[in-house]
Order: sequence, then C-alpha cells, then structure tokens
Amino acid sequence: MKKFALITLWLTSTFVFAQLGQMGQLEGGKEPVEWSSKAKKISDNEYELTFRGYIEEGWHIYSQFTAEGGSQPSEFIFENVNVDYELIGKAEESKTYTEYSDVFEIDETFFKEKAIFKQKIKLLKPINVITVELNYQACLEVCIQKNEVFTFSLDGSKVTPMPQELTDHDIAETEKLKLDIKNPELVRSCDDDGTKKSLWGIFILGFLGGLLALLTPCVFPMIPLTVSFFTKQSENKGKGIFNAILYGLFIVIIYLLLSIPFHLMDSVEPEILNNISTNVYLNVIFFVIFIFFAGSFFGYYELTLPSSWVNKMDSASTKAGGFIGIFFMAMTLALVSFSCTGPILGSLLAGSIGTDGNAAMQLTSGMAGFGVALALPFALFAMFPGLMNSLPKSGGWLNTTKVVLGFVELALAFKFLSKADLVMHWGLIKREVFLGLWVLIFIGLALYLFGKIKFPHDSPIKKLSFSRISFAVLVTAFVIYLIPGLWGKNLKLISGFPPPMFYSLFEQESKCPLGLECYKDFEEGVAVAKQKNKPILLDFTGWGCENCRQMEESVWSEDKVFQIIDDNYILISLYVDDKEQLPEDKKFKFLKPDGKIKKIRTIGDKWATFQVVNFKAAAQPDYRLLTPDGLELLNCGQNKTDTDTYHDWLKAGLDQFKK
Repeated sequence: MKKFALITLWLTSTFVFAQLGQMGQLEGGKEPVEWSSKAKKISDNEYELTFRGYIEEGWHIYSQFTAEGGSQPSEFIFENVNVDYELIGKAEESKTYTEYSDVFEIDETFFKEKAIFKQKIKLLKPINVITVELNYQACLEVCIQKNEVFTFSLDGSKVTPMPQELTDHDIAETEKLKLDIKNPELVRSCDDDGTKKSLWGIFILGFLGGLLALLTPCVFPMIPLTVSFFTKQSENKGKGIFNAILYGLFIVIIYLLLSIPFHLMDSVEPEILNNISTNVYLNVIFFVIFIFFAGSFFGYYELTLPSSWVNKMDSASTKAGGFIGIFFMAMTLALVSFSCTGPILGSLLAGSIGTDGNAAMQLTSGMAGFGVALALPFALFAMFPGLMNSLPKSGGWLNTTKVVLGFVELALAFKFLSKADLVMHWGLIKREVFLGLWVLIFIGLALYLFGKIKFPHDSPIKKLSFSRISFAVLVTAFVIYLIPGLWGKNLKLISGFPPPMFYSLFEQESKCPLGLECYKDFEEGVAVAKQKNKPILLDFTGWGCENCRQMEESVWSEDKVFQIIDDNYILISLYVDDKEQLPEDKKFKFLKPDGKIKKIRTIGDKWATFQVVNFKAAAQPDYRLLTPDGLELLNCGQNKTDTDTYHDWLKAGLDQFKK
C-alpha cells in the first residue's frame, strides 16, 4: 500500500501541473517538446501533414494508441474537418516504446527523444490553410498537460507556428458576452462579510479535522513521547517548553506550505479552481482514492509514505540540531502520521477547491486550523506536563475512531462521484440513489457501533460504553432522517451534499430549482423579461456548487422567498461548470483584455467567462438583480444567506424596478 500513497501524490501533482500549463517549461524557458510541421502534396486534392516533435532528454509523450486507463494519449483536433477536408485514416506514428506502469498497472505506449505523426487528408473544397490542435501529456517525474496549435500552408511555403487569429465569428461572439451595464459602480460594491465568515468557518472545520487526527493511532501515542523528549533532552525546563512550542509552530508552517500552489493557480485564471473542482477526471480519481482511504481506515491495509522519506527526515533532524533539527522533527511527524492524517487532509483539500473565487484562501484557512489543532497539545503539555496524566491510555478506542472515519470517507467518496455525474449529466447518481447509498453506509456505521460488525484490528468488546451507545443512537437517528429523502422530502440539514431535488429518478429531465420556471440562456431570459416587463434574478450557479444547493433548499424553499421569485422575477440560472459541448457554430475564441485567447467550447466556459467579464466575480452562488435593459438594481446578493435578509433584498430590488 506504500505505492498507493505515491499514486495519490502523483495524480494530484499531475492534475495541478495540467491546469497550470504555464509551468510546463524547463529551466531557462525551454519547452519539454519542440515542434515543427510541414505539408506535402500527394495529388491534386490529397496532402500529407507531418508533425515532428523533438523531446528533451528524460521526458516522454504518449501515443494516440496507449492503453485505456493510463496516462492521457496524444489527441489531434482538426479545425473544419469534414467541411473543408476529410481525414484519410488515423495519423501514423514513428517508433514508440511500451513499458509496464507501476502506477496504473497496465502497459503504456510512448515516445522518447522524438515523435512523428503523419496524417493524410483529402480536400473537399479549394483551401490553402489548415489549423490543427494537438493536446498531449509531457512526463518526467510529473506529467504536464500541453497544447500546441499548427498552421499548415498547402502551397508548399515554409510554415511557422502562428498566433491564433480571431475570425469575424469570434469577434461577434466575444462582443455578445459583454453587457452594457448602466451603473457599473454597483458591480464592485459587494461586501465581503460572507467571505470573512467563510474563512473562519473553514478554519474551524480544519481545526476539528486536526482534533480528529489527534485521536488516531498514528498521532495520539506520539504526544507524550515527543513532549517527554523536549522536556528531558533540553538544558532546562524553559528551553524544553520553548523547543516544544517551536515544534508546534513548525507543524503549522508545514501544513500552511501545502496550500501555496493553490494561490498560484488562483492567480492564473479567475475560474480555474472552479474548473478543477468540477473536473470529471479529478472527481472520479478522488472517488477511487477515498474508497481506498476507507479500506485503510477499516484496517484491511496500511497506507504509508515510503520509509526512505521518513528515514531521511529523521536522519536530518538528528544531524542538524537546533531550529533546523526541530523543523525536520516536525516534518517527520507529518510523514509518519500520513496514513491517518492523509485522508482527513484529502477531505479538506477536496472540499476547499470549490466554486468560491476565494477558494485558495479557504484552503489556507483550513490548513491553518488543521495545523494548529495538531500542534496545540505538543505545546500545551510541554508547558503543563502534569496534564499528560489526564490523557486516556492508548487502546481499542483509537482503532474505533479510525473505523468511524472510514465510514465517513466512504460517504464522501460518493459525493465526488455524484459531482462528476452532475456536470456530465450521466444520470447515474440521481438524488434517490445517492441518499440510498448514504442510508446503507450509515446503517453499517450504526451496526458497527452496536458491536454487530467487526473489522480486522478491532479489540474484543466486553461491554459497550455509554459514549459508544450514544453515538450509535445519534447515527441511527441520522439514518431515520435520511429515509424520507428517498421519496422527495427536502433534507435541509444536509442541503448541498446530495444532488439537487430536481435531479431525481422521477423527473424526465433536469428542471429548475424547486420547480420554479427558469431560463438557462441569458439572451432567452432577457427576451422574456422584456416581453413580461419583469426584473431579472440572474443566478450564477453550478452543478457542483454545494453553497448553491444550500441556498436553494434552505432559503429559496421558504414560502415568502419562493413566492416573490415565482411571481415577480424572471429567473435566469447560468451553470458555469456545465461540461456539455456548445453546438459547433456557437464555439468561439474569446479575446481577453490581456490579449490572450480563451477557447469557449462548453456551456460552462461561456457562462463562467460571462460572469468574470461583466461582474468581475468567479464565485457561486452569485445573485444579481437587473432590469431587462441592463440596469443593475442593487448590489450583489450572494452574502445574504438569511431568509429574511434575502427576501428583503429581493423586495427592495422589485421596489427599485417599479420606480
């Protein structure tokens, strides 16, 4: 199971680098693959396009035909294919290599040193320029998602890579995304009280996660050992306390450092964290990882980082001494405790990469809370050693804690699978299916707590403790609460976790929240608003947005809020994470203010860009009140999460519209 820990790290780092294509350069700005291309005429209407890549030493890229279930194959996207020309067969490849992958446990096919692709085409009309896009992975120790655009001139002239040019269609669609907001000062007037509360809320959740980690067999026994080391090995008591506090501080710093890459991502593209959160592949990977985490917590196998890493850190702490030595001791704790803290941190990581535009800061807050909780006892018991006598003795209760966390990990696993299902509209994990799975999981937890189910490392139970029985009763009550949700009851306590109520086995298609009439295209909704002379409630939302579901099922569901929306507003719900492809004639290249090009291929691409361009925001939910002709009535309403406050905001917008 050591290997699985490496797989987890490899997959996470691979995905992070894939989203940060700008980081795909080697030292000195050199690319891992240098490309060239040429077109060769075969007959009057047939040509051969050649793509030649020179690969840096140690790097490799994958064949188009590498086995499924492994790394991403190279993929060509031919612009205007079957309109201007057609392909003759698949692209031919130069020499490839096939090796067994320990990560994916399959044979993978790839190129080393050079990669040559040749594609024959047949013209359907007289043209002279062909544009082809290549998506591929370049791998060394981690894999980087890369994109290359080739422009071929069929008259034989020399071709060099050219910048992507905007067509009249691209320019027209770009202009359509820009609204003529009559009072732009309101766009930037959103207060950030909700964000501040959210950061503190995430800190508290991280702190609670750290407290859970303390109660696991990987961490708890180390508290008295480590504190005793500092108090006995130091020259005096004051020095021992100082070193223990420093040790705790380094623990906090180590966990804070884990969030730094996500601040870099947040600065690359406003909606990148949302794209990562709703990425289908990443959510399926998290589903698989959490299933494995659950198995580890149940005691069927052990997930640990390689012993060589731990030994190196331990050796470094011994040799270095002083502040540096204490830092390496803290690093050793982080590595040794990975099998227990890793799943909890994974939950925190996955939960923080969300639809909030401030997700990187949320992750930092969560990591800070986790680190503080983990470090607190080391400093506290060093200052007051007598308190260690009050600590419970290690025993079977530590394993019980792990098993309970295993059931929680299992429940969270299906949350990630559900998110992938929602954004792709597969229809596999409808609301009733999700709740049914949770009912079964928590019934299993209740049976375990009552002593009816045992796992490999459980100690014999002579008598159930009062705390265990109480917790079992609480879990049983939660199961009873879930059951009515199987036939449509609104479960407000867990709103945001299950799929939305309208994503149901009993609905033929995905409708609007709570049965409200809504429009999922902005222009269509505006046309109706003009016809009915009603104000617009513009709802930037997402299939994977838990906060959006909480608002809909906890605030919108209240009668007075529901009625004012239903009777007086035209609701336009724009899903910024929808992965459904736009029709070919609606896809376009968007010119950003910095001169860069963004390809708009999916419904989510379009509405996420629309939100950023017009409202300078990337968070969901984001509520705006507009007149049909583009006048923003009041400032944004995403922070008005109280029912009365939200209702008053809607009413004030309606009064403003009537004026």
